[in-house]
Formats: sequence, C-alpha cells, structure tokens
Amino acid sequence: MDWVTDLPPGGERSYNACLVLVKRYSKNKMFLPCHKDDTAMDRAIMLFGTNLSFSTAYHPKADGLAERIIQNLEDIIGGFCAHGPKFKDYNGFTHYWCTLIPALELAYETSIHSSTGKAPAMLEKGLNPRLPYDTLKNCLVDITPTASSFKMMLDKARHHENRCPRKLKDSFAGPLMIKALHGTNAVQLELTGELMNKHPNFPVSLIKTYSSSDNELFPLRNKLTLEIPPLEEGEERKMVKVLKERRTRNKKEREYLLRYGNPTQEDEWLLEKDITHSNILPRRLINERKPIE
Repeated sequence: MDWVTDLPPGGERSYNACLVLVKRYSKNKMFLPCHKDDTAMDRAIMLFGTNLSFSTAYHPKADGLAERIIQNLEDIIGGFCAHGPKFKDYNGFTHYWCTLIPALELAYETSIHSSTGKAPAMLEKGLNPRLPYDTLKNCLVDITPTASSFKMMLDKARHHENRCPRKLKDSFAGPLMIKALHGTNAVQLELTGELMNKHPNFPVSLIKTYSSSDNELFPLRNKLTLEIPPLEEGEERKMVKVLKERRTRNKKEREYLLRYGNPTQEDEWLLEKDITHSNILPRRLINERKPIE
C-alpha cells in the first residue's frame, strides 16, 4: 500500500490524499480517499502489525508494487482536474476527483495484468463484472446484410473502374442521337452498346455538339494504310503473332499489336482495315486475340 498526498481538495469532505492498496497475488487495486493528517490509519497499522517502509527515489525500500499504480492514478486525476467539464472553480479547475474512484477501480479490475495474464477480478471472483459495453451490445443493429450489399456494389464499380484509368478515359461518349427533349434542362439519348444499361436521361450541361473530323484542317488524324511487303524468295517465313487487341477512340474499329518474329522494337499497332496482306492476319490469329483488361 502507499499514499498519494497533496491532491487538490475534492469531495464533500475535502479529501486531499488517496490510499492505494494493491493485492500481491491477484493484483487487484483499491483507492480510498482520505486526508493527509489522518491518525487513525497509524493505529490501524499498529493493530494489524503492518511494518512501514518509507521509500524515496534515492533510498528505495518498498517493493514498487504500488508505485506504478500511483503514477497512473496521478496522471488520470491531474488530467481530470485540468480538463473536467464540471465543478470548475474561479481559476477554471475542477477538484471533484473523488467521483473517478469507482470507475478507476472497475477499469483496473477488468484489465489483464502482465504478470498474471488474467484480470484481477477473474482471479478473485472467478468472473469479470459487467461493463457498460455489455449492456449496449444487445442494442446494436445488425448491419451485415447492408454491408454485404454495399461491398457487392463496390466490387462491381471497382471492376469497371480498373478496366481503364480514369485519366485515360474519354471525356465524352458518342456520337449519340437525341431521342426526346424533357423541357429545357434535360434530354433523352438513344444509347447503344455498353451504354444500354445506363439511364437515358441526361442534363443539358453534360451534352456537347458532335463535330466530325475535318480532313483538310486535321490531315494527320487519318492514319496511312500500311502494307506489309511479302517475304522474298528463300527467306524463312516467320509466323506473325497478335499480341494485343484494342478499340479505337470511336469504339467502332479494332487495332492489333503485331509482331513479325523480329525484335520487339518493330512491333506496331495497325487497324484491322489497314492489314491488307492475307498472311498477316489469318482467321486463327483473330480467334487468339487477347483483349486489354
């Protein structure tokens, strides 16, 4: 046991000290508010035959069992007195620290001690007292079905999101035909392809007039038709592989990444209509094409 003295006066009787009792085997604690000048404690110690071992930091004589508990108790009481929401005096401090004693004892009784591996209440009583959390556990709402449905929606959205980085996606989809007008702020579009599952109504702020490509103003937009020259006589015929396949920006044509059996630096992307040589893209290579995920 040990005392914590010079505490701010608290409680109806203005306690200014606290007696800390620690049981040696179960490690259970008791905090008893008292006064610094109590003399009845000396008589009780004499009657029970307890020997006092006065200990200091420079001359320790105690076993240190209560020293660590006193440090925690001083920290908690100091924080409560400095930041307590109630019972503040004219200096802004609250000294009603005696109300913390039952809660502190309950916290220490239910916490697992490092030396014994069990809670002190379990060693003394064989069970842990009920905590406020135990009374609220039965009132918790089961959100498992809702969480599973949201997880399914998130996985589906992530699947579509990972197909192409957001920064590389097209800003607009189309061109699409306007099917109907809904006032002056919304239109109904005729969706096709992958957009069939979307809602056809869109606000006018998301609609942009389609402008076809002008070959005179932008002559470099149209790719040149490239023909692979036939192999010379006597040269070993190397099989061409279709490495990847993708769609162009307008989603209507396909491009193929071709390899001619030469170093990878010569691999090139070609439109399907630009591959005119019959030996370059046979039917069985079309069946082996691998779409980009």
